This record gives sequence, C-alpha cells and structure tokens, in this order.
Amino acid sequence: MVASDRISAFDVILPKPIPYKGQVLNQIAAFMLKATRDICPNWLLDTPAPNVSIGKKCIPYRVEMVVRGNLTGHAWRTYSSGKRELCGVPLPDGMKENDFFPEPIITPSTKAEVGHDEDISKQEIIYRGIASEEEYSLMEKYTLALFDRGKSIAAKQGLILVDTKYEFGHIDGKIYLMDEIHTPDSSRYFYAEGFEERQARGEKQKQLSKEFVREWLIANNFMGKEGQHVPPMDDEWIQTISQRYIELYEKVIGETFHPQTLSDGETYQRILFSLSNLV
Repeated sequence: MVASDRISAFDVILPKPIPYKGQVLNQIAAFMLKATRDICPNWLLDTPAPNVSIGKKCIPYRVEMVVRGNLTGHAWRTYSSGKRELCGVPLPDGMKENDFFPEPIITPSTKAEVGHDEDISKQEIIYRGIASEEEYSLMEKYTLALFDRGKSIAAKQGLILVDTKYEFGHIDGKIYLMDEIHTPDSSRYFYAEGFEERQARGEKQKQLSKEFVREWLIANNFMGKEGQHVPPMDDEWIQTISQRYIELYEKVIGETFHPQTLSDGETYQRILFSLSNLV
C-alpha cells in the first residue's frame, strides 16, 4: 500500500497534493498498529519506505467502526439539528459541542463502493448480513479497546483522542484490523491543556485533525454536494495543511519529523527486498 500525498474531504479528492502527507500518515499508522498488536491482530507486516506499507490482504467488512468520545463534527451537526439519536445510539440531552459522552459511543457508517458513506446502526449491519452478530460483537469489543489504547497514547502527549474510525477484514475466519489508525485522516485530536477552560467559556477547542480542511471547504461553500465546486487551493494554504500534518505527527509520536523523498526506483527496490524477505 502506497500512501499518496493527495487529500480528500466529503468523499471528494481535492485537486492538489499535500507535501509529506503520505509519509506522515504511513508512519503514524505503523507506530499505532505496532502499539496495539496485543489487542487484536492487524494487517501490517513491514514498512520498507516512508510512504509504503506491506501487509496481509483481507476480505473487508463493508463498514467503518466510528467511535466517539466527544460530541463534535458530524455528531454535533446531527445533535444541533435537534436529533437525539445517531446510528441507533441515543444521545443525552443538555450537551454542548465537544462535551465528553458519559461513555464512548460507536456510530458505524457504510463503506460505500461509490458515492458517500452513510450512517448505519448495529441492527442494520447484522440484518443486511454485512457482519454476523458474533463478528460485529468482536469488532465492537476491538473498537472500544483500541480507542481506549489510543486515548492513553494521546494523553501521554497532552492530547485527547476525540473520535476515530477502524476498519476490519477477515482471512480464513479470523478478524484483522485493517487500514491506517489514529492518523489525522481517520481521527480527531484536541489539546488537553485548557480544554475545560475553553468548554466553560464556550470557545472552539484547539485541535489537530483534518477537520480544519473541512471547515475551510464549508466556509467556501463546498460540502461535496452536486453542483458545488472545490475552491482554489493556493500554495500558502497547501503549505499550511502540510505543516499541520507534520505538527500532528510530532505531537502524537513525540519525535521530530524527518521528511524523506525517495526516487520511484529506490522505493521499488525497497519493496522488492521486503517482499523477498516476507515470502
């Protein structure tokens, strides 16, 4: 799997790449997958190049296990519209944006072949045969345990893991964790310092995620709907996005980011060498 520098929002790939985004995502995901191997098996076998991972090919469950610790993003937009249920999960009254839920909630979404992903309930997943009740229960168990581990890792770095998503697949009846985890493309982080004070004052939380990209698009009248056009992205804005990704890497991993640029030939040779050792 090669992580490109392209970026998407509202299920639309934006027109310009973001420097080092692929490396950031690949290296954060590798770090997190290695840090959670004791919770459940995962697909990763090797990372031979900065933006390349080699792993097991799984048959995917066509659902994303979205887990939320705070009322923000899509959940807040649903809540502020007056609804008190999301994906079959009841939402408490009297909450403010970014408040913690009493306990983390799982709000799955479909993994659409084309078009937009859609919210779906546990009951509908089982009814449609996307996963059996036994399979869903195990994915649910893994999801909550992974989220708890992710929150612990984030807390050590002064961050709150607000929400994230996990994808699972299976090989010969065994369930594996797939794809990237705890990256800015799959997760949202708040800074822990000053969180309570900002909540009390009703201020926006300082966060590390790509939500700022979605907010910029919304402010420029784009949400991926028919007839809407992606606003122009100038070089300054692209560099800002790149720096935000690097900031998240350094904050989550706790190490300095070292940009690496390999030629296609060197990347290819590293992949071949890794595969020869894995066979």
